[in-house]
Amino acid sequence: MNSVWQQLSLANLPLSQWQSGSYLLNWTIGNARSWRQSSWLMQWAEPLGFVLLALTFSMGPFVNNALVGVLMAAGAAFWMLLTVSDDRAIVALTPIHLLVLLYWGIATVATAMSPVKGAAFIGWSKLTLYLLFFALMARILRDSRWRSWLIAVYLNVALVVSFYGVRQWIDKVPPLATWNDPTSTQADFTRVYSFLGNPNLLGAYLLPAIALSAAALFVWKGWGTKLLALTMLVVNCACLRYTDSRGAWIGFVALLVVFLVLLWYWYSPSMPRFWRTWALPLGLGGLAGALILGVALVEPLRYRVLSMFVGRGDSSNNFRINVWTAVIDMIRDRPILGIGPGNTAFNKVYPLYMKPRFTALSAYSVLLEIAVETGFIGLMCFLWLLTVTVNQGLLQIQRLRDAQFNISNVEQESLNFKSNQGFWLIGAIATLTGMMVHGFVDTVWYRPEVNMLWWLMVAIIASFYSNRQQEDSALTES
Repeated sequence: MNSVWQQLSLANLPLSQWQSGSYLLNWTIGNARSWRQSSWLMQWAEPLGFVLLALTFSMGPFVNNALVGVLMAAGAAFWMLLTVSDDRAIVALTPIHLLVLLYWGIATVATAMSPVKGAAFIGWSKLTLYLLFFALMARILRDSRWRSWLIAVYLNVALVVSFYGVRQWIDKVPPLATWNDPTSTQADFTRVYSFLGNPNLLGAYLLPAIALSAAALFVWKGWGTKLLALTMLVVNCACLRYTDSRGAWIGFVALLVVFLVLLWYWYSPSMPRFWRTWALPLGLGGLAGALILGVALVEPLRYRVLSMFVGRGDSSNNFRINVWTAVIDMIRDRPILGIGPGNTAFNKVYPLYMKPRFTALSAYSVLLEIAVETGFIGLMCFLWLLTVTVNQGLLQIQRLRDAQFNISNVEQESLNFKSNQGFWLIGAIATLTGMMVHGFVDTVWYRPEVNMLWWLMVAIIASFYSNRQQEDSALTES
């Protein structure tokens, strides 16, 4: 069974041997190496790549999507330039990259087979841009300094966004749209949206900020930076509460559970036997008790939570159920490769299936959206990608934990393997969990402000990958 799982998760894939023997890779990588060595500008390639990434994340919440797209396109072009001029010896291909490439290939075939090819090509172009942006992040973030700095940039930007959101709650800003059921007691509740213009989008944007600010409490050194991390965590959580986004709240609970489990796993080797046995049940029980107490005592929170369970009795629930019914019909008609990627293609096909008065711009569920765009083949590939990504993250957490607590003779000279960097992995895995749980009932995941954060989490995990782990795995098995 263990061998089957290792094959499924690509844990022991001999990438280093394949990479060294691949004619295509050797032909595309390093051709412009001599030019790069003579170029003054490219001597600063990694700092330049970091600047592009930092600009994109800094401006994302405050500018229109077109400008974000331009910055991402610049990053994608820079990654291509960086790749053709890189040293073959330092190019790190990971199992995550292979699955990303496979998913892109399926989306390409789905575009070619789409009933609305022109519209699907627009979505395919956007998807390609996101994946190239992921490749640049995975390349730059292999250096732990740039990784920590980029996370710090995002956290500081998110702090500004959260502060503004909290201020909106204090000022009781009016809504920009009908976000609450107008017939319910929650109709007049304030839902903050900060610079993003939508409370659900803001909630999704804040989930990574909460996980990474919690991780920063363990990574950042000095009381001043730890106090900053704590301030970020408190303000982000408060702003998330004031979004009244039920999907983001569910994602937040899932995020907390995963973060606490991985935190317990990290420290378990140094715990006394009693706490190793009872710390996790007590922690999760305390979390459950705090959540129940909050719902019981805070009336607005209680009304919002209970609205999840009234089915069609809530207008938002009713709207999503009708959209999901129509989307399932779309999937049933094109189950193999779907209609092609992107909301443009969706908007061309959905009117043929929608129920009267229930227009929609997306499927309001990430998994349904993937299935309708790329069929069950694309959905299975995406779930495989998610499995491999989380598994790689867990493997690296184990390696870093073992190195810190001297469980095995793990020796790593790379900056990637400083023990405290493992908390970024914990934050990334917790974020992926929270965003996917939120994505079950919403598709704000596809907005640039959130989508590039999703790929940042994947890139953080990919950046820890080392071909040396294959050698370690082989030694362990023998």
